[in-house]
Parts: sequence; structure tokens; C-alpha cells
Amino acid sequence: MTNPAAAELIARSNRLGADPKNTNYAGGNTSAKGTETDPVTGEPVELLWVKGSGGDLGTLTEPGLAVLRLDRMRALVDVYPGLDREDEMVAAFDYCLHGKGGAAPSIDTAMHGLVDAPHVDHLHPDSGIAIATAADGQELTTTIFGDKVVWVPWRRPGFQLGLDIAEIKEKNPQAVGCILGGHGITAWGDTSAEAEANSLWVIDTAAAYIAEHGRPEPFGPPLAGYAALPAAERRAKAAALAPTIRGLASHDRPMVGHFADHDVVLDFLASSEHPRLAGLGTSCPDHFLRTKVKPMVLDLPASASVEESLARLKELAVSYREDYQAYYDRHATPDSPAIRGADPLVVLVPGVGMFSFGKDKQTARVAGEFYTNAINVMRGAEGLSTYAPIDEAEKFRIEYWALEEAKLQRMAEPKPLATRIALVTGAAGGIGKATAKKLAAEGACVVIADLDLERAQAAAAEIGGPDVAIGVAADVSKEAAVQAMVDAAVLAFGGLDLVVNNAGLSLSKTLLETTEADWDLQHDVMAKGSFLVSKAAAKVLIEQEMGGDIVYISSKNSVFAGPNNIAYSATKADQAHQVRLLAAELGQYGVKVNGVNPDGVVAGSGIFASGWGANRAAVYGVEEKDLGKFYAQRTILKREVLPENIANAVFVLCGPEMTHTTGLHVPVDAGVAAAFLR
Repeated sequence: MTNPAAAELIARSNRLGADPKNTNYAGGNTSAKGTETDPVTGEPVELLWVKGSGGDLGTLTEPGLAVLRLDRMRALVDVYPGLDREDEMVAAFDYCLHGKGGAAPSIDTAMHGLVDAPHVDHLHPDSGIAIATAADGQELTTTIFGDKVVWVPWRRPGFQLGLDIAEIKEKNPQAVGCILGGHGITAWGDTSAEAEANSLWVIDTAAAYIAEHGRPEPFGPPLAGYAALPAAERRAKAAALAPTIRGLASHDRPMVGHFADHDVVLDFLASSEHPRLAGLGTSCPDHFLRTKVKPMVLDLPASASVEESLARLKELAVSYREDYQAYYDRHATPDSPAIRGADPLVVLVPGVGMFSFGKDKQTARVAGEFYTNAINVMRGAEGLSTYAPIDEAEKFRIEYWALEEAKLQRMAEPKPLATRIALVTGAAGGIGKATAKKLAAEGACVVIADLDLERAQAAAAEIGGPDVAIGVAADVSKEAAVQAMVDAAVLAFGGLDLVVNNAGLSLSKTLLETTEADWDLQHDVMAKGSFLVSKAAAKVLIEQEMGGDIVYISSKNSVFAGPNNIAYSATKADQAHQVRLLAAELGQYGVKVNGVNPDGVVAGSGIFASGWGANRAAVYGVEEKDLGKFYAQRTILKREVLPENIANAVFVLCGPEMTHTTGLHVPVDAGVAAAFLR
């Protein structure tokens, strides 16, 4: 059963973390102190519950809390070896854990344990960081809060900062919290409600002061030619730029992208001071750990053409990498972790918006949210004073901190398709849905395209929601619809890596019964549709310069002459030869093109459910419900082919073990000798 103090802490944390004005995702930490019975001695023991390393306040649950014995944690003061060795104290926290200890204690644990208050909140609100990063932040703190909030000069998070804040609390009994220079806020209270109220008072008081006293144009006057493009125009330009930008951001390692074009970003980029402020970088450690010390900014007006913008972005990427390498070289010591890559994580394009990148969609999205926080911080600081983030050397000490490196090393190994972005057509059900689920389970982000938008969106929600999968409507037989589908994919996830041509339908008719309309319909969807999808996708793959995969879901009927399906089998043969043609053409770009040849897949099939099954059953003289069993009995292995079998084959073709295979057709038919490839 959850201790009442811990239960109050979780509820408070969730409320604070649910509102972005209070803190950023996974930023800040909260704590509570209380008493439990020691199961060994039967005596009461005072405990500290504190949000563990890497957790998020808005979604915090009991397993996300670290639980420490307060007496042992505070006894660490007596063995503290000093500022030069304070990192050693993090390992010492493990000897203070109560029972199994819960989550791993974070670097801020000392702050919570040493401050003499039952409840403590450490948060990263935009309004508080604006004061913390203002050039005259100390004076502003006194002006805004009087003696209720105390200024703490910048100090890297750690044991010494905990000692400093504990001393401030002791010497200022009237204070309810403090502003941490360059960083954030800390507040406390005798009860959970009081701590929460004090935190919100600090946040809201700072915000109100900024709103009342801030300059009307904190980022300077508008910059001619840099205003936001109309919505449709800027999103079209964003889609045209996205593949190249993703490729530039993936020079060192593949990245997933996120695009944002909200007013906060567009207004910042339309202002005259944005180049100076962007160059100063972010300040709060949580911000620049996600965004790098500064973004890459396109220095062209919104009216610049796509071609001009792409050429300049490529030049800027070279400069950015050189600049980041120089930053690393200026500050690295012999024991610094190796450079983690010199690519930008945030790219700003005036008039268009912000592209942010990470190891997965959530990380990319959060990086963009953090830079939005940074813009809000700069607005507040510039409105009252001058934005003055912590200096470069301090940023490096945190970015390449041994403790941060250790946290990265503890992360789970990525899944085989991590960072890969897949587009599957006809994916709301059957083979397409099974394939989308398999690719997502192996780490890919997935775009589920289907004629039925509602079903596509439902499938995406089932697979994992917008950080994993999105649903889009697409008629693959229409070029404009295909381009819109691909644009949606690159705006959602930054680009494309893996395309599965699965959309299809079939009409089971004899030659004489097959009409011209029947022939055209099936060829439009499968032969022309696959061509249109491959063409639009290949443009993205080539621009990214990251290679990729195109997989066709063809059929055993592409090589096997079965009765009463002239149009279907002919178009499947067309798809089969597209595989060979595109494999030969796209190989120079590192793009592999392969196919899968299933036998009839009855289970979960939209094609079979729409009348094809009944027709094929009639052709073979069996009940429709027994069609899957009939197909199984005519195979060598006597096994029914299921959607999941096709999905597994797609994964193998585009997975890490098949990097040197292109132009191949893989039969997934349980063994149909007449369909053996020759």
C-alpha cells in the first residue's frame, strides 16, 4: 500500500507536470518525507520519496519514485569529499536506499534530502527560467518576490547545490523558494498542498511580472521578408525541405524528425533579434541536453525558393558540424566522453517552422517542445533585461558530464528498426495492418495509409498512437493523393526509410466476364498505384541520402497461372517486374527493392471478405469458410498462410540481416511447387 506522503507526492507531481507552464516533459523533480515502519526492526524510520532519474512528473507513478532512508542520506554530509569529487556522491545514494529502493536516484536527490522541509519541488517553468537567465536576474528576483524567494548563483546540479539550498532555507526562514541562476526554481512547504501552492505562486508571480513589465517587442522589430508563409504554402515547403534536412541531421546516426509551425516559433523567426538569440543557445540543462547547445538557423527569408533553401542548408550543415567540433575540442579533457555527434538537433527555417530530431519520435517531439520553452524563456528575459544563459564551458560540463554519459549507457539497446520510418499502403486491415504492427514492434515509426481514413486512424491508435503510428487517407491510384500521403509521412516523422506497396483488390472473373473497367480498376490500384507510390517515395529516399527499402506485396499468382483471375494475376506480374526494374535503378542510391509472394491469405483479408473469397471458393468447389484450409492442403507444408507470415517476411527483407539483398521475391505460400521461382 502506498504511504500517504508518497501518494500525496504522486498526485502533486501529476498536477504540476500536466501543465507545461510549470515544467517541461521529464524535467524537474519533486519529493516528500514521511515515516514508515522498518520491517526488520519494527521501529519507525524516516524516508525520502523523490522522483527517480529520467521520470516525468505528469505521468509519475509509484515505481518511478526512489525511496531512501533520510538519516543515511543526510549522513553523507559527513563524508562529502568536496566540490571536485561531488559526483562520487551519486553512487553513495545506493547505500541509502530503503528496501529495493525503487527507481534510480537522480543527481538532484541531495537537494530534496538536505533541504529541511517535508515537501520540495524543483521545476523548470519558462517564467522562472526567464528570471534565472536575465543578466540582472538577482536584482529582478528581489524586485519581483521581495525576501520570499532567494537568488542562488548558477551551480551545476549535484551535492553542493543541495548543501547551498539547504543553507539558504535555514538562513531565510521567511522564504518559500529560490531562483536557481541559469536553471529553474525550487520551492518547499510543510505540507504537500503548501509546497504546490508555493511553486505555483513563484511561477505565476514571475509570469505576471513579465507580462506587465516586459517590452512589447522583446525579440526586436519584425524582419522584412521573414514573416510566416500562409499555412498551406509553408507546409508544402516544409515537406519539400524535410527529407534533405533529415539527411543532414542524420550524418552521424539516423534520426527521426518532428515538424512544428506554431506561432511561438514563427514569430521568433520573423523578428530581427532571432539570429543573435539563437546563437546564444539554451540555458536550462534540461533544454540543451535535448536540443544541443544551439540550433541551426537558415539565414534566408521566407520567400527563398526550395532550391535556394536546400543549397544553403547544406552549406550551413557543414559549418554547424565544424563549429560543434570546435566547441567540443575547446572544452574536452582527456577523461571526457567521446563526441556524440556534431549534427544539429533543431533546425529553424524562417517563414516555415522548426524541425527537431531524436532517436525516436517522442524524443524528436520533446526536443522541439524544449526549444519552444527556450524561446519563451528568451522572450521573458529579453522583455525585462538581456538574455544571458550560462556560459559555454558550463554547458559542456553538463552535456559531457560523466553522470549523463552513465545515464545514456544504461539505456536499453535499440530495436532492429529503431529510427526507421515506414509507410504501408492498404494498412487498415489484413496483411497491411499485420505488417504495420510488426514493423512498429521492431522499433519503426509507421504511417498507415488506406482509402478509409477512420479505419487507418483506428489502426494507428491500436498500434501505439502518434509517437509510433499515424493514419492517413490515400487513393494510391491518384498521383496527387499519393504525394499528399508522402508529404504527411515526412511532416509526421521527418522522412521515409521503408515503403510497403500493399494496397490491392481483386475481382475473381473469367476472361469473358472481365470488363475493361475491371481491368483498369485493378491495374490502377496495384500496377499504377505501386508505381506512383514508389516514385514519390524514391524522391524522398534519394534526397535523404540514407538508403532505404521498398517492398512489394505481390503474389504467387505473379508466376502461377490460376483460373478466373486474369486481371489480378496480370497486375501482380506487373508488380513483380517493377521490383526487378527498381532494384536495378535505385541500387545506386542504396535503396533495396524486394518482393513478397504470398499464397491466398484468407484470415483478416479485406479482399477475401469483399467477395473474392466466395468467388474463389466457388471456383474450387469448397465452402467459403473452408477456403483457408483448402489452400493449406494444396501446399507442401500443409499450413495456412496468415497475415503475420507476410509481415515477418517484410521485416526480414528490410531488417539488419538482409543488407545485401535486392531484386528478390520471397515466396510465403507454405510451398506451392507451381509457383517456385525459376
